Amino acid sequence: MSTSESVADQAGVAEQTPVQEVLARPGGLEAALEAILMVAEAPLPADRIASVLEVPTAQVTEALHSLRAEYAGDERQRQRGFELREAGGGWRFYSHPAVSAVVDAFVLEGQTARLTQAALETLAVIAYRQPVSRGRISAIRGVNVDSVVRTLLTRGLVEDAGRDEEGGAVLYRTTSYFLERLGLRTLDDLPPLAPYLPDIDAFDDIDGASS
Repeated sequence: MSTSESVADQAGVAEQTPVQEVLARPGGLEAALEAILMVAEAPLPADRIASVLEVPTAQVTEALHSLRAEYAGDERQRQRGFELREAGGGWRFYSHPAVSAVVDAFVLEGQTARLTQAALETLAVIAYRQPVSRGRISAIRGVNVDSVVRTLLTRGLVEDAGRDEEGGAVLYRTTSYFLERLGLRTLDDLPPLAPYLPDIDAFDDIDGASS
């Protein structure tokens, strides 16, 4: 044991963990947040990050807001190709809307797996009327939606939300991935569209047995 280690032990000074060493550096918390968010596969809640770093959630939240403001900058600074956004129940890096055309050209090159108009309309009905059965979705759209719902399930945009208590039909709702893709924190952030959809009460006599 070295002299310095002996002195530390005698003074009762606990040795810092690697994480604590990082956080102790100037700007260490911000650097740690950037590193974690860079490898995250899904939006991360502030309290989960705080648990990993063993720091107060309020401190993490404040640092996240500070980073978001720093990335946004002002017109005098170089435009960044990314931004930090709170969506889908957590925080994550996203490409900046100003360069979306570039991202689309890269990601969609040679791909044809975009959602069809029918899929988008069905997704809208589920988003605004959830939880809702296939029978009611079909009644609202006026067409069979079985294959479209399967596509949305495969894409991870909707999920099973249990069964209707009366008819036993499978109910569907949107997922956290749906919120993430739209850049929303909660469903409350959806723009007002309900007035443009038929009143769901008009379809109360739909059997809804198709699931």
